[in-house]
Amino acid sequence: MRIYLDCWPCFLRQALSAARRAGASDEQQREVLLDTLEQLKTLAREATPPEMGNRIHRRVREITGHRDPYSDAKQEATAAALAMVPRLETAMQEAADPLETAARIAITGNIIDYGAAETFDLEATLERVLQAPFGIDGMPVLRRALERVDRVLYLADNAGETVFDRVLIQALGRPVTYVVKGGPVLNDATLEEAREAGIHEVAEIADTGCDAMGAPLALCSQAFRERFEGAQLIIAKGQANYETLSDADAPVFFLLQAKCGVIADDLGVETGAVVAKASSHLEVRFGG
Repeated sequence: MRIYLDCWPCFLRQALSAARRAGASDEQQREVLLDTLEQLKTLAREATPPEMGNRIHRRVREITGHRDPYSDAKQEATAAALAMVPRLETAMQEAADPLETAARIAITGNIIDYGAAETFDLEATLERVLQAPFGIDGMPVLRRALERVDRVLYLADNAGETVFDRVLIQALGRPVTYVVKGGPVLNDATLEEAREAGIHEVAEIADTGCDAMGAPLALCSQAFRERFEGAQLIIAKGQANYETLSDADAPVFFLLQAKCGVIADDLGVETGAVVAKASSHLEVRFGG
């Protein structure tokens, strides 16, 4: 998915927020914002939003010397998510359709996104997502795919969201390889946050081999690209994975909340919609 002009103010907000989280001085914050504007001026028209986000967060780390500005936020999000485990277990016990409920729980966790907003309410989001109609309902495709594949490649998004992902991993009924980022960027999950959520107890953990948001294949390691190219079914969580992989010719199933108008418009749904979308490749293979 390409960058729209409406993304520009969001990039500036994100740059300022990251700089402040890194403890930047006023002069450093100004440098980050001016650098972001310069980067925007030279950005290729076909660039994706995560490409620009990666530039911003790398520059913040360079200017401030802070390796992981969102480390505290990630720990807080994981703790908040773990506190909800009893509620998630109850939801699964009461579920008439365990796979759909688990998918909705995983989508609930996608609200933990400091690239989109500074605050979130997990309890309220869970209640909404469990009840809301899907903006895009590709669950029948996912069910058919799970009947025919041997293994699932699961692309993670944010720390804390990992706890909600664990519920879906356990409901898939197939071995899972869970892929985190190779290094800190924004509040995305790395190996450390995945283990804090207990993912290692239910899945193999791998990484993309890079510290970029989403899964920009050109930046990822050869090992990850081989996993991606050989995967029978790829579950991709969150907006950044959608932004980087929406045009990929691969069996991708996207789970996310459309948290901004740009993403919602690209998907053809209302802002805030609950999305379970099969890629065209997956539709052709398992759509009917």
